[in-house]
Amino acid sequence: MEITAQWVRVSWTKRSRGGPAAALRNGLAAGFALPSSTPLTPGFAHVVRLREDDDFTPCTGETRLRDVGLVLRDEGDRLRVHTSIPELGGLPPRRRRPPAVRLEPGQWVRWRLNYRFSSAAGVRDWTYWLDTFNVAYGPVSPDVFLTEPPLLVDECGPVR
Repeated sequence: MEITAQWVRVSWTKRSRGGPAAALRNGLAAGFALPSSTPLTPGFAHVVRLREDDDFTPCTGETRLRDVGLVLRDEGDRLRVHTSIPELGGLPPRRRRPPAVRLEPGQWVRWRLNYRFSSAAGVRDWTYWLDTFNVAYGPVSPDVFLTEPPLLVDECGPVR
């Protein structure tokens, strides 16, 4: 089973909630080219971080696929894809989640979730995350996630 996964996390604070910073944040890409010079290690995901503190400049790397917020299961001729919610799931509440997506070879899905967290003591500003998971089943080209996804699951909700 050949799986290609990319995890894009955008993180920001109240400073980027409005004005030019919000416009910049809202215009960020949801998918990036995969590293072509060094292919992903099997069992690893391509990670892209875009942080407010770094002016949303992409920082890339790899992490073990099992450490990404994905639940993947081989169902023979299909790949079952779902996402997990962090233990401190933040807002918005997700009482009903969409069902898993089943990919056939050659298909891919983009799954988006957003969160708002407050500090434990309420001392710091809220922190916001937007996680995008791009998952392909079967061989893909390095630019696969630069296109519009054939399947999109958008679990983003209000995080005022």
